[in-house]
Amino acid sequence: MQKQVNQSHANDKGDLKASAVVEWVNPDARGPALVVCEHASAAIPGVYGDLGLKPEDRFSHAVWDPGARGVALRLAQALEAPLIACRVSRLVYDCNRPPEAPDAIPEKSELIDVPGNAGLTEEQRQRRCRDVYRPFCEAVQAAIATRKAQGLETALITVHSFTPTYYGKHRPVEIGVLHDDDSRMADAMLSAASALAHRRVERNQPYGPADGVTHSLRIHGLDQGLANVMIEIRNDLITNEKEEAVMADELLTLMRPFWSASSSQEARHA
Repeated sequence: MQKQVNQSHANDKGDLKASAVVEWVNPDARGPALVVCEHASAAIPGVYGDLGLKPEDRFSHAVWDPGARGVALRLAQALEAPLIACRVSRLVYDCNRPPEAPDAIPEKSELIDVPGNAGLTEEQRQRRCRDVYRPFCEAVQAAIATRKAQGLETALITVHSFTPTYYGKHRPVEIGVLHDDDSRMADAMLSAASALAHRRVERNQPYGPADGVTHSLRIHGLDQGLANVMIEIRNDLITNEKEEAVMADELLTLMRPFWSASSSQEARHA
């Protein structure tokens, strides 16, 4: 399994600096997308200790999305797009959840207990939100605002990975194409699924909007009027850099019809 450990730093008050929370790659890129990876890192800032995790759980899927950042980075490079990734474990705060969601700071993830998240006061929860969620969201919103000011076309793409076995049950889906109320990009990608005959590609699997996983799509995509899609990749398919590169190429195959349709529509309007 890959391990990514980022250095995190706090200011004199113990709060995290924004640079310890947000990784921003290719900020000036002008391609047609903004790529976001909320669960890119397994890093737990020292101010939070190790959250009481067992050693065998420290780099499990509960802590981060293995392989997601590598795929997201390759997509951003291929699309000449910015990438915004979170440098902090989702167990500290899950940036794909609103502050009011209980699983924004989970006390348990599947079968894994997180003692450091148990019994938090409202003040402690607010600190997590202030330290991680708000700087991350502000970075994404700033990127969108900048691109809008520059008149750049932007589709929001968020990249995740999921465990092949959940509560003892195997998940046959390999690539999930998720959407909320706006299915434009998902529809275009699913229309091209036959090009990946060796892959099992499904809509809103292994999660969907009813599971509360489309928060980023809603606040950064729907609320901003951007076409958007969330990609879920089974993590046993992206265990090394070669597999990440292959998966990124396959996802680009699925995405091309969306931009082809957009270009055709623009040409008709012109």
